[in-house]
Amino acid sequence: MNTVINDVDYGPLAQLIGRWVGSKGMDTAPDSDANPDKSSFTDEIVFTASGPATNAEEQNLVSVRYHHVVRKLENGHIFHDQIGHWIYESSTNTIMHSLSIPRAVCLLAGGEYRERHGESLFSVEAKAGDETYGIVQSPFMLKKAQTKAFQMHLSVKGNELNYREVTSLYIYGKDFEHIDQSTLFRVLYEQD
Repeated sequence: MNTVINDVDYGPLAQLIGRWVGSKGMDTAPDSDANPDKSSFTDEIVFTASGPATNAEEQNLVSVRYHHVVRKLENGHIFHDQIGHWIYESSTNTIMHSLSIPRAVCLLAGGEYRERHGESLFSVEAKAGDETYGIVQSPFMLKKAQTKAFQMHLSVKGNELNYREVTSLYIYGKDFEHIDQSTLFRVLYEQD
C-alpha cells in the first residue's frame, strides 16, 4: 500500500485509512456485582487522513483521525462511541493513540509500531497518573468507575483489522478488566 497521500507520508498509518466494519465483536464488561457480563457487538471504524504536525520545530508527526461506533448485536443500539487520533513519529517509530469517550474519559496511550510476518502491529498503553501516557476522567468517574490503565493491540493485514483493548477499572468496589475485541474488514478505502 502506498504510504504517501496528498504529498504526506503517513507511514504505517496509511493502511488504516478507510471504512471498516465488523460483526463478531465481544465486550466483557462488569455488572453491578462486578462479574463479567458478555455482549456480542457490531462495530464500524472510519479512519481519515488528518495531516502532518510539527512540534517546537523539531518533532514531526503524522496522524489519522477516527470515529468508532459500537452497537449491541441483539438490538442494534449504540453502546459505545469514541473519537480520536492515531499518531506516528517516524524518527522514533513511536505510535500514539488519543481517544475520548462521552463518559467524560480521555487518554493518550503510547508504544511502538512493529511488523511481523506481513502484519502491522500497533500496541499502546496508558496509566492513570502517568505524566506522558495518561488518563483524564471526571470526578464522578474517579469515584464510581475509575480507569486505572488502558492497553490496546491493533493489527492490520491487508483488508483485515483486529483489535483487543483492555481497560483496567476500579468499579463496584473491585478491580475489573473490561475487554473489547473484534475483527473488522475494510469496505471502503478513501484518500483525503
